[in-house]
Amino acid sequence: MTRFTRVGLPIFVAGFAALAAVPGTMFSAWAAGPASLRLQVVDASGVPVRDAVVELHAAKAAAGPIRFPWKMGMAQKNQQFTPGTLIVAKGSTVAFPNLDTVRHSIYSFSKPARFEIDLYGRDQTRTQIFAVTGSVKLGCNIHDQMRGYIRVTDTPYAAKTDHNGYVTLSGMGNGAARLTVWHPRQRTPGNETRSTIAINGGAQSQKVKVSLR
Repeated sequence: MTRFTRVGLPIFVAGFAALAAVPGTMFSAWAAGPASLRLQVVDASGVPVRDAVVELHAAKAAAGPIRFPWKMGMAQKNQQFTPGTLIVAKGSTVAFPNLDTVRHSIYSFSKPARFEIDLYGRDQTRTQIFAVTGSVKLGCNIHDQMRGYIRVTDTPYAAKTDHNGYVTLSGMGNGAARLTVWHPRQRTPGNETRSTIAINGGAQSQKVKVSLR
């Protein structure tokens, strides 16, 4: 037993290392783990930016329709849009339920979706299709203070930052990818910034600084 331990263990370790170094083996995939990106968005002073939309267009597009875990709906409640920013896949139909005691008339003059919904009351719902990617700013013809935003995307790797400015994207393939950060108060054309990032497998982290109005 002692002889086997002294001789066999180094051979086993060397064999494991050699196998793990071979691309495409079970061991190399296990060691790298699924690709994920944890990103924090901060402003020029280093303060976390909440509700920034982060999109990653990977080198290899994901197959099949895009499905997000949240509902494709933006309610009107307390004379506000809820949520204030919603991410939807290109081609999605978004519901606009009115949960207020007053009537609303939703509209948008944004290039990706120009529309106007006539007045409708409490517990009624209207819908709108968003067929073009980009950012859509929403308002209400009756209540000028109401502002909402819909970000229409064609990638499944998209999410909003939390109150600490963090977002985590996972499941994308390796290779060069385009990273887009959008926020309605960003001081850039289209309120977004783009950069290139290399996805190498496993967990990665990055911080992005943006300038806000």
